[in-house]
Amino acid sequence: MTSSPSPNRPRAFRIPTADAPAPNEGRASSSPAPTAPPPQVRIVEEPFEIVEAADGTPVPVAPKSRAPWLSMLLLALGGLVSLGIGLSIERLIADLFSAAPWLGAVALVLLGIAALGLAGLVARELSGLWRERRIEHLRASAVAALTSRDHSAAQAVVRDLATLYAGRPALAAGRARLDTLGDAILDVDDRLGLAERELLAPLDRQARQAIATAAKQVSGVTALSPRAIVDVAFVVFSAVRLLRQIAAIYGGRPGFLGFLRLARSALAHLTVTGGMAVGESMIQQALGLGLAAKVSAKLGEGVLNGLMTARFGLAALAVCRPLPFVREEAPRLSDVAGALFRSAGEAGDRAVRDPS
Repeated sequence: MTSSPSPNRPRAFRIPTADAPAPNEGRASSSPAPTAPPPQVRIVEEPFEIVEAADGTPVPVAPKSRAPWLSMLLLALGGLVSLGIGLSIERLIADLFSAAPWLGAVALVLLGIAALGLAGLVARELSGLWRERRIEHLRASAVAALTSRDHSAAQAVVRDLATLYAGRPALAAGRARLDTLGDAILDVDDRLGLAERELLAPLDRQARQAIATAAKQVSGVTALSPRAIVDVAFVVFSAVRLLRQIAAIYGGRPGFLGFLRLARSALAHLTVTGGMAVGESMIQQALGLGLAAKVSAKLGEGVLNGLMTARFGLAALAVCRPLPFVREEAPRLSDVAGALFRSAGEAGDRAVRDPS
């Protein structure tokens, strides 16, 4: 007769996991089927790969709301103001005709010139919006072709990209090389990568140079300006000018409304990728700003404003570029703000050598 085991005796339990089969299913199958990773999930080792993945994703520019009350309000107010201005102009012209016929004729001529100028402004705005939508559609088509591995879609993207830059003599050699290859390239990545190298690589260099120049200007003006309002005004002015310059480099011609759409998209992209840009560049930022702050608070503010301008410039580059980064390496903050890092490091070294 054997004694029953004690309830406090240690026992071993097998904890089921996602990869291991259940206890009842262990005898049914000798090797469990591996579970497929969920779609749209990517595990990376470097944080910059997350930023590059976000750069390749088109950012929604103008999402539609369910209840456009603000749009209805602005449209109604704009209609009322237009009616009031039109009625005032009509009364003015009628009064001028009553006073003297030649004054009324002059007023009609001036009204025609004003209408012609307004038509030109509207045409420019519509043309800028059309070019922006064309670039956005081109980038979305490239992303779709890379995802689906569609060779025909990649060919269409390359043709549209060459047509977009048909009026630029500096890119004529690149377009000729793309036409010479024709259907010789079968891989989608290789085809888009070649178009990226031949047509967009020179534009990328111009955009990086524009961002670096703007960052240095903002840093210098902020370090030397005596008033905070001057710093804010110059930072905003530089951001506006930089966004327009990058858009012009990549083929966009934004008017006022087009500029607002680009600014909204750039800020959205900066919100998506700005918090993910951690690693060596952010360490350099903190180190450089801390060393610069030991020398002068204004110098530290200048470095920080310069870095913010460079970060906004990179977001604008990702938004205005017609293709995602395929073979070319996406520019990092250290690529466009390296001069700020070096100047901050030199100032910090001097501060360490001479604490007084």
